[in-house]
Amino acid sequence: MKIRLSIVLLAAYSATLLSTAATQPPALTIYNDGFGVVRQTLPLDLQPGENKLSFSGVTAHLEPQSVLLRDPSGQSRIAILEQSYRADPISQGLLLSHFEGQEIQFQRFSSEPGEPTLVTGRIIRSGYQPHYSAMSRYGNQYAQRQRSMASQGGGQPVIEIDGKIQFGLPGQPLFPSLPDDSILKPTLDWILHSENAARTEAQLSYLTSGLAWQADYNIFALEGSDKVEVVGWITMDNQTGTSFQDAKIKLIAGDVNRVQADADQVYELSPFTVAESVRASPQIEEKSFDEYHLYSLPRPTTLLDRETKQVEFLRAKDVAAPVTYVYDGAFINPMRYRGWDSTAIRQDEAFGTESNPKVWIIREIENSEENGLGIALPKGKTRFYRQDDDGQLEFTGENAIDHTAKKETLKIYTGNAFDLVGERNRTDYQLDRRSYVNEAFEIVVKNRKEAPVVIRVVEHLYRWSNWEIQENSQPYEKVDADTIAFEVELPADSERKVSYKVHYTW
Repeated sequence: MKIRLSIVLLAAYSATLLSTAATQPPALTIYNDGFGVVRQTLPLDLQPGENKLSFSGVTAHLEPQSVLLRDPSGQSRIAILEQSYRADPISQGLLLSHFEGQEIQFQRFSSEPGEPTLVTGRIIRSGYQPHYSAMSRYGNQYAQRQRSMASQGGGQPVIEIDGKIQFGLPGQPLFPSLPDDSILKPTLDWILHSENAARTEAQLSYLTSGLAWQADYNIFALEGSDKVEVVGWITMDNQTGTSFQDAKIKLIAGDVNRVQADADQVYELSPFTVAESVRASPQIEEKSFDEYHLYSLPRPTTLLDRETKQVEFLRAKDVAAPVTYVYDGAFINPMRYRGWDSTAIRQDEAFGTESNPKVWIIREIENSEENGLGIALPKGKTRFYRQDDDGQLEFTGENAIDHTAKKETLKIYTGNAFDLVGERNRTDYQLDRRSYVNEAFEIVVKNRKEAPVVIRVVEHLYRWSNWEIQENSQPYEKVDADTIAFEVELPADSERKVSYKVHYTW
């Protein structure tokens, strides 16, 4: 990345101009919540007293309050007397806004051969929408107003020619020369003070929005097998308005708080560690950093403005991912019970009696070394594919996983089973408002496949925390304080009934 530096010496010193290139490529640390840290090296040649410096290699979404300019070697002390950030570079729209109410010339080109013609028009409205920062105090509200204005025609130029008004430009606008303080790129201006003459490699760092990353997983299964291949991708997105050539890129995760000024919202990122499984070489390196985790890409990467780039970070084969079928038949409509207290809910006769017939398909992947993984996985979207007997891969479902620690089990819902059905009905209900409720249910699960299956029937004991199962047609597992589950074995093309009675007291 080319850097243009100009130092104008003030007070008793004569003005000098220094043009140079960056001594090192930029370095980026990207967080997966839409922001990042940019670091660039600026060679400085300072004279005693005040020095004026301009740098035009920053992003369009820089946070001015976060800027740090320092000598990392500690050999020179840089005092910043003033700092200005200008993020509205010269453009056609901006120049039109500068000349609102004035006349300029427009160049018209004809489809016929010949010289273009010039017409004079007065700019009634430029239609220019100024740049805004996504992190500014009123950025989101301002953006909404601007989009609304544009959709209603406010973003269109209005030009008067020969006493008549028209929407849109009548041709290519021709402007007078640029003013001396015009900028072509977002720019930082400083007035620096140095006690002594110094040549140093200063480090500029700042926070910027417009950078993000996320993890994605493609999971491939062979026909007739529960073994899968897992391929993990890191996807980086650059919407900063600036391109980064041959950048050293790191990714960071951890509970890093960010306060958004217009809503006082807190951004949260969760910790994870990088995969140590089979993957493409060279590897992404991970290390602990303060209370967070840092991930370094193994080679310099160019990340252009408005570019989405992917890097493979995980490839694991022969990972066992058996399918589990779950029938969780109770349906609780939260809108129905909004504003109800616990007493009213537990004594409502209809509570917990709505149901659905769908049987879920759950993929269970043990995150262990024995299963080909044994790593901590970052949150992201998972996409499942299965190979048909003709060798073609077919998409079979997707979902998202949260950060998953080593030795934990991923349970990923991928859809509903077509040939498995559940029915759930209440068969008994007795209420004593002073002390108890008795309730009984009957669940029927049906297997219309040509192969045997096991369906896990899950029941939630919603009414109260004190409960006792008084009757049950088969053994159950207590999953947690208010959940039980039955493992129901079903031969091919069969159905089976499960029943239980629960006694609640308070």
